[in-house]
Amino acid sequence: ELLDGVRRFSDLQRALAEVQQGVSQKVLTAQLRELETDGVVERTVYPEVPPRVEYALTALGRELVPVLEELHAWGEKKQPEG
Repeated sequence: ELLDGVRRFSDLQRALAEVQQGVSQKVLTAQLRELETDGVVERTVYPEVPPRVEYALTALGRELVPVLEELHAWGEKKQPEG
């Protein structure tokens, strides 16, 4: 979802619910924090009421996209049919 640009937390949570059983708010928050710490995702907080927080890929995150796409393709080929 972040490949398409800046996203809010709810956008990410909704997108994950569409492709799998969904992810709890706690798990998604932890994963986003870890990705931010690793420099893959940047988090921008806007001083508004209500608060607005947006997430985007960093340059490092964009560099990882082709690698992750190849891993995904490899996994799809190795997945048993049925």
